[in-house]
Amino acid sequence: MNNIQSDFYVCECELGRGLFASRDFAMGDVLFIFTGPEIDLATTIAKGDAEANALQIGPLSYIDLEVPSVYANHSCAPNTGIKNKTEAIALRAIKKDEEIRYDYSTTMSENRWTMQCGCLALSCRRVVRDFHELPHNLQLYYLDLGVVQNFIVEEFKKKTEPNQALQRTITAVTERAPSSTLRASHDRLWGQKKGSWVDS
Repeated sequence: MNNIQSDFYVCECELGRGLFASRDFAMGDVLFIFTGPEIDLATTIAKGDAEANALQIGPLSYIDLEVPSVYANHSCAPNTGIKNKTEAIALRAIKKDEEIRYDYSTTMSENRWTMQCGCLALSCRRVVRDFHELPHNLQLYYLDLGVVQNFIVEEFKKKTEPNQALQRTITAVTERAPSSTLRASHDRLWGQKKGSWVDS
């Protein structure tokens, strides 16, 4: 395991202070482990503005991040992701003196906290929100990389499984039924606007 004290350093950046690499890292390297005491939601909220320094690891569980990993900033185009709750992983090659940044949304499912983003990436979303509010293609990208907190992955599965089951049913029907029957079924189920359920 890398030594966070020797392999990284804290320095000024456009966001205030950030965590920087003291040497080169290859894609897939485990950079460091986020550390700190585990706290609950109430304690996190009580931190006020400093609640941004807590890493969510469960529906109501957080890690109150310690120095220096607490200085890892957000980016909408991150070079780092988190696996196994607390492992910081290089998503691409990281050069010496490059700032370590991960997408905070991959760890967030609260339906309450947001943050104005100043990451300056071309893909900047302007506001950092929960994972479930990300564009669907970005959700799939992060899920494929394996850098979404496990509890959020389970939530995502529960949200998408009913829609997938419905889509499989519709697909099976379309493969068997005449086009006139399909049109009637489509109109009854979805109404005039796609995605709007209409009761029979």
